[in-house]
Amino acid sequence: MTLLAVPNFSEGRDTAVIAAIRAALDADRGLLDRHSDSEHNRSVYTVAGEGRALVELLAAAAAVAVQRIDMRHHRGLHPCIGALDVCPVVWLDDEGKEPARACAREVAERIAALLVPVFLYGELASSEERRERAYFREGGLPVLRKRMMVGELAPDLGPAAPHPTAGATLVTARPPLAAFNIELDTADAAVAQRVAAGLRETGGGPAGVRAIGLPLEGGRSQVSTNVHDPIAVPLRQVVARVTELAAEQGARPVVSEIVGLVPQAALQGFPPSLPIRGFDPDRHVIERRR
Repeated sequence: MTLLAVPNFSEGRDTAVIAAIRAALDADRGLLDRHSDSEHNRSVYTVAGEGRALVELLAAAAAVAVQRIDMRHHRGLHPCIGALDVCPVVWLDDEGKEPARACAREVAERIAALLVPVFLYGELASSEERRERAYFREGGLPVLRKRMMVGELAPDLGPAAPHPTAGATLVTARPPLAAFNIELDTADAAVAQRVAAGLRETGGGPAGVRAIGLPLEGGRSQVSTNVHDPIAVPLRQVVARVTELAAEQGARPVVSEIVGLVPQAALQGFPPSLPIRGFDPDRHVIERRR
């Protein structure tokens, strides 16, 4: 049973560290994609494997992150709480759901053995409030550390305090989602933040959409999204909503970006007028890599 994993590491600038993580994940030639962003200071890898082999790859990469990434010095746009910040295992069909859940739990145990506290979120969460990553990430690692130290927040596995340099890790199992970013033609991050607020499911946007607004260099800002069900909510719907909300503030989308791989259905009807930077269907569509 082939599964995917999409580990996110809090390093997008140090090429030696990025390469070391890549080598650990590609030991079985299962690495499908790597996306690094210096402004977010983050690297997202997509790796394929079966059961035990996938666990070993992810455990090896986690060990590299613990050794090589020091969160005390981390600076970047993307919210994060750990060197290996988030590690989802992805099932591609219903048959893979339980194997993915089992794999994710085993990966969580291996990360915890590195003395990194692990929080299970999404479908593996122990309570409803722990389903969202934002519950753990709000305020970043310093706030998480305080919450853990006063006993407000306990990990599902591992020590009761963050690792001194590697922080903590979030782990889940899930179906494919779309990590999708849209850049606006304004440097005003407040505009992107207002667009993100209206785009989120909680702000009246499409179901399963999470979004934040971020500043970028070069006179632009970014609406960074996760679309939890990109088959039910194809990316064209996200583009349409962002276009509408941005127009209300005198801005418009100028380019988009897909981080990692997406299902073919997510791209149905995508507007050709909005470029997707660096996108190659043969590399970034899941069905073409299986």
